[in-house]
Amino acid sequence: MSTNLKYLSLGILVFQTTSLVLTMRYSRTLKEEGPRYLSSTAVVVAELLKIMACILLVYKDSKCSLRALNRVLHDEILNKPMETLKLAIPSGIYTLQNNLLYVALSNLDAATYQVTYQLKILTTALFSVSMLSKKLGVYQWLSLVILMTGVAFVQWPSDSQLDSKELSAGSQFVGLMAVLTACFSSGFAGVYFEKILKETKQSVWIRNIQLGFFGGIFGLMGVYIYDGELVSKNGFFQGYNQLTWIVVVLQALGGLVIAAVIKYADNILKGFATSLSIILSTLISYFWLQDFVPTSVFFLGAILVITATFLYGYDPKPAGNPTKA
Repeated sequence: MSTNLKYLSLGILVFQTTSLVLTMRYSRTLKEEGPRYLSSTAVVVAELLKIMACILLVYKDSKCSLRALNRVLHDEILNKPMETLKLAIPSGIYTLQNNLLYVALSNLDAATYQVTYQLKILTTALFSVSMLSKKLGVYQWLSLVILMTGVAFVQWPSDSQLDSKELSAGSQFVGLMAVLTACFSSGFAGVYFEKILKETKQSVWIRNIQLGFFGGIFGLMGVYIYDGELVSKNGFFQGYNQLTWIVVVLQALGGLVIAAVIKYADNILKGFATSLSIILSTLISYFWLQDFVPTSVFFLGAILVITATFLYGYDPKPAGNPTKA
């Protein structure tokens, strides 16, 4: 049973990671009549859907009792305002990150984005060392060096990339800056959130409701500041279609799905999921989206990034000490 759950977890992780990136990329480059949907509004809707999903999960944990659900939400959120306010910082950063991912995939092909975004392993590791006083082993430091080398190869300009620039929907530099900023924000917010989870005993679902609440507020501020005129002119849901809603649902439920299956997935399995997702994104970008021309330098960089992902999660078992009683 546990083996089946592991493989199911692998399938879910690969599907979520790959489908979100590819559908988001396709939705941002698809040429349609009328205005394109606003990424800022999509982020807000995703946060609202996440809150709804988490409330349902808390309801289930409360034995499907509305009275128990109301008591939990009141006790854990309203009666603990300082605990709730702590989530404002990572929530604001996550909101920024989600908006940046739309910018990145509007300007980078899915394969290049997938590989480059693995730099979040590096930023997470560095923030873990500085904020949580974690100690990294030799294999982990080595993996970070390999990771940086691999991403550098992937971003290395080549003749094929110059020839395929006509296929690109935007500036690669803008996309790269968006991914790098998202990597730093992901690393910091992830470690900050981990620190909060370790300091309190609140459930992950309650914490995600708090994150979603602040995320919705920050998201609406972003809509007003950057797209206020467009919203007043064409409406909040301008350009929304079936594909847009798929992207929004995948973004909203993605993190919750990963949180739910992560207890069945070890680091090696997560490495497999990342590797398969990169390979699938590369193949689909080339054969279906046709916005990516792979080169030998890209393949070398991708192999290095995949190797680094596995190596970072590698945990050598210490040899037993026969002298110890």
